[in-house]
Amino acid sequence: MIRIVFDKDNNKSIAYDENIEIGECNFIENNDFWNIIHTEVNESHKGQGIARKLVECIIENSKIYNKKLEATCSYAKKIICNI
Repeated sequence: MIRIVFDKDNNKSIAYDENIEIGECNFIENNDFWNIIHTEVNESHKGQGIARKLVECIIENSKIYNKKLEATCSYAKKIICNI
C-alpha cells in the first residue's frame, strides 16, 4: 500500500511503498509562497497516480499553512493550473 507523508521540515511530500521511499515532491518556501520545484517517482511505480498524490499533498498543506502556490516543476504546474 502506498503512503504519502508531508515533511514540512524538509519542504517535501514523500511516497512510501511499505517502508521504502518511492517518490517525492519538493518545494521552496519564500515568504507567503511555496514553489514546487521537482516531482519524481521511481520508474517501477510510475503510471499509478503517485506523482499527482504527492503534488496534491503539498496543495492541501499549503491551505493549512495559508501559503500561495506556484510551480517551476512542469508536472506540478499542470495540476495547479487545473484547481
